[in-house]
Amino acid sequence: MQNYQCIICGYVYNPEEGDPDSGIAPGTAFEDIPQDWYCPVCGVSKSEFEPIQ
Repeated sequence: MQNYQCIICGYVYNPEEGDPDSGIAPGTAFEDIPQDWYCPVCGVSKSEFEPIQ
């Protein structure tokens, strides 16, 4: 699965880890995260993330 990085603060969403503090279970693809999810570090919306290699 693809990792995504916040273009504002650099936080990397790793789908293998998820974001348990925000209710996103490990194994959740970025595309499957609800639209109202936000960066757990800086608080920007999901639209501020880009795929990384």
